[in-house]
Amino acid sequence: MSGNHGHAGGAHRWRLRLAFVLVAGYFVVELVAGLISGSLALLSDAGHMAADVVALGAALVATRIATRPDSTGRRTFGSYRAEVFASGLAVLLMLGVSVYITVEAIGRIGDDAEIASGPMLVVGAIGLLINLIALFLLRGGASESLNVKGAYLEVVADTVGSIGVIVAGVMVAATGNAWWDTGIALAIAVFVAVRAVMLGREVLTVLGQHAPADMAPDDVEQALAAVPGVTNVHDLHVWTLTSGMNVATAHLMTNRDADAHAVLDGARTVMRTNFGVEHATLQVEPDTHTGCKEVTW
Repeated sequence: MSGNHGHAGGAHRWRLRLAFVLVAGYFVVELVAGLISGSLALLSDAGHMAADVVALGAALVATRIATRPDSTGRRTFGSYRAEVFASGLAVLLMLGVSVYITVEAIGRIGDDAEIASGPMLVVGAIGLLINLIALFLLRGGASESLNVKGAYLEVVADTVGSIGVIVAGVMVAATGNAWWDTGIALAIAVFVAVRAVMLGREVLTVLGQHAPADMAPDDVEQALAAVPGVTNVHDLHVWTLTSGMNVATAHLMTNRDADAHAVLDGARTVMRTNFGVEHATLQVEPDTHTGCKEVTW
């Protein structure tokens, strides 16, 4: 398999590339500002931004791998799953950052740290602008590609982090109490963890080869059984290869008078028009065929 045909992630590669440049540049600024100001909220957001840089970089590499022609002859489904693995990496990075922020925040409870609120406000405002631009870029592909969605959710969490940094800066400046910085850092950690778990469930669904959320196997079976000439449908499997690419296999048992070509064409039309499945492997067999009884799983 080669090319980008039907491949959602590859179509939005330019969005990932531009978002990567913006986020990577801002990460350096935020890290330096966090070290200078001593703000945990700023450093925690910088840590999450670092995870974004890695996740966006991995997403870019994955889209390149996914669209690369197979030269081995062994990857019969291509390398499209690379994008799903990149999304899994984003999940692990988000969880890791969440744990790090939580540990650091708990360690600071009771300490009277001096925090420079000025740099927090300036850098937080810049970060919010950068993240809003990145959100605008990635939003267009988030609904079509799990890979882009992983990057999008990373930036969503960063946007919340930037808002948290601004709020922490305002409260520290107004009250002189560093606890606001620690408390908001913990809130950011919880938000990041929740988003990571939600994305992780989607990644595991794809890797576990579950039926797509919008495609009930029973509905597929009934639709195929309604094709003229089909008397039974068995060995039905539907799963997601990568975002925007659902696949299916099924055995269609027919009566003796059925035209196998007409049955096959009708079944393919049903899968394409009713369920959006372009790649369906369908085996047409007469009702006198008993070979399937030998299958053990």
